[in-house]
Amino acid sequence: MCDVGILTFHCADNFGAMLQAYGLKTYLREHGVRADIIPYEPPFVTGRYWWIPYIPTGGLDVIIYNAWSGWKRNLKLGWAFFKRRTKIKHFREKYLTQSGGRRFYLSRQLRKNFYQCLIVGSDQIWNPDVTLGLRKEYFGAFENKNKKKVIAYAASLGGESLDAVYDTEFSELLKSVDHISVRECAAIPYIRQFCKNDILAVLDPVFLLKKEVWQKIEKKIEDERYILVYLMERNDRLVDYVKELAKKEELSIVQIGSEVDLDESCILTNHVAGPVEFLGYIHNADYVVTNSFHGVAFSIIFQKKFTVFQHSSRGTRISNILEILKLENRLYQEDRKQEIDFHVEWNEVEKLLEKNVKLAEDYLMESLRK
Repeated sequence: MCDVGILTFHCADNFGAMLQAYGLKTYLREHGVRADIIPYEPPFVTGRYWWIPYIPTGGLDVIIYNAWSGWKRNLKLGWAFFKRRTKIKHFREKYLTQSGGRRFYLSRQLRKNFYQCLIVGSDQIWNPDVTLGLRKEYFGAFENKNKKKVIAYAASLGGESLDAVYDTEFSELLKSVDHISVRECAAIPYIRQFCKNDILAVLDPVFLLKKEVWQKIEKKIEDERYILVYLMERNDRLVDYVKELAKKEELSIVQIGSEVDLDESCILTNHVAGPVEFLGYIHNADYVVTNSFHGVAFSIIFQKKFTVFQHSSRGTRISNILEILKLENRLYQEDRKQEIDFHVEWNEVEKLLEKNVKLAEDYLMESLRK
């Protein structure tokens, strides 16, 4: 079996992005595949996490405004910003890419990598809102004399389809991908318009690893009983819901991550948590309330009592995993009584999960052998 290079968002300072990269790399290595994450770390991905953020979209005035507003947010965090970045860097260098190794910042540098097989994904590598336009690198659409095939594993558009303005470019880029799998079933009809390949919906790679594997790298959290809040965007109804739940259950509320600052006196926010703390906080929580896909994913892996609020623009993948595992009643809806304590038949969830993990494993290993 050939050497495998993974192109994904390992360089984003986002817990889900790093943990999905760890999941795929670790799974492949556990199954005898010589797999590495290619250290491609372009500024259009990493820049938004800098002390003075750089987001190269819009005109100069937009870039300056984003830098200014992001810097003000980081100034408010103070030393917490650097402590969190240090933990994230440590995780990345320990588990994802070699410490002190060479980094690629430009697409032309990828021509020199020696991997015969590329796996692009998972994460929202085909979402132009995230990558600031479609990027050929995440389709393997670049010249390289060693490259023999490109496999897309659990690639995500962020929704069911792309804006029509991207159709021609998307169709052309897909020609570089030999085997296609996506994370959302709902995206398959759209992609099928542009290619003749078989397209399969598979699970996010965090599900490829057993709970026990994740426990080995998590940091144990000693906090007393709490409700964990993990958000990718502010949701006032979610905040009200958490407050009501905390009062009812007499629990504290802990928020992790710096994507959204709730700035509520009753909520303790840990701005310095890294990926291993993220795992520990979910594992130790009495309840999890989130609008993050990976908040949902690890709530399922650790079999927590959880409620999920739909993300305003990236909710397809959340709905998809809840539907696959028949956990639709975990999705908060205004017109329905929502009880986070509703019993979950975790044995049935495990069976469905094992079935879908097997499907993903078969796709991945067969694509590598072909």
